[in-house]
Amino acid sequence: MFYQVEYPQPEPGQKQISALVVLNPAESRRLLAKATVALPEVQHAYKNGMVIIARGITTAFVTEELFGVKVEPKAHQTVGLVCGGITNANAGPPPCTWHVIRKGKVVEGADSNVEILDFGPDDVFIKGANAVDPEGNVGIFTSGMKGGTIGMCWPIVTPRGSHLIMPVGLEKLVPSVIEAAKHSGIYHFKYSTGLPAKLTPVVTAEVITEIQAFAILAGVRAYHLGSGGVGGSEGAVVLALEGDEKRVERAFELVKSIKGEPPVGRPAQPRVSAAEDYNYDALAQLATLGGI
Repeated sequence: MFYQVEYPQPEPGQKQISALVVLNPAESRRLLAKATVALPEVQHAYKNGMVIIARGITTAFVTEELFGVKVEPKAHQTVGLVCGGITNANAGPPPCTWHVIRKGKVVEGADSNVEILDFGPDDVFIKGANAVDPEGNVGIFTSGMKGGTIGMCWPIVTPRGSHLIMPVGLEKLVPSVIEAAKHSGIYHFKYSTGLPAKLTPVVTAEVITEIQAFAILAGVRAYHLGSGGVGGSEGAVVLALEGDEKRVERAFELVKSIKGEPPVGRPAQPRVSAAEDYNYDALAQLATLGGI
């Protein structure tokens, strides 16, 4: 479900205006990270409880915003990713291991699989996603035998009522996560360009897209007008921002501050060198994970 936002009432005498903006994927990720860190649930858990940040590219931006550090290369901060035209996985270690925060302090060398067992209803788990639909359902590609990170955290955060916050850009909008999930799985495919994967549906996360992000950070309404582009704008989203003149101007200043965010590169140690090296055999490529 989408994170519930409240839009401020128009200020008396304030002219209503609109702005058209284009955000490339890295710019959207920066926006989503800023909004995620600004959430009262995240701020409360950061100061008084626990926050776990899953490995991922969008969450690398969250780590940067939360701690004021640089996480590079961001492609190494994730495990699974889509790059070079195939579904793949990074085999190298993450550049940042600041995954677990207790009462404002990083737990060095923490194992999130262990730390999450202490989660309560006010604690926060932050995880990116690969798909989002108009109903606010999200999907995560999982190629691991145990369902990856979501397979670890979902059975814990759900019954405990903890916050599962998932920032995901509108470049990943699909008609229906539930329908897509029916047509995927690590053993579902005979052929694949990259690692075969299950689109694992998540239906009760608190989802942050650019629409929620602009409401959280600037108090304006954002409308998704279109997507895509060329020449470095592949995956871009086109948005209309509407609201009081002051708020739209604030939102536009925010846009200008994130324009030019550099794109994320490829990992140096991918699991699958090239799909054609495995004759596009899905199970042969899955075997590169070594059964994890």
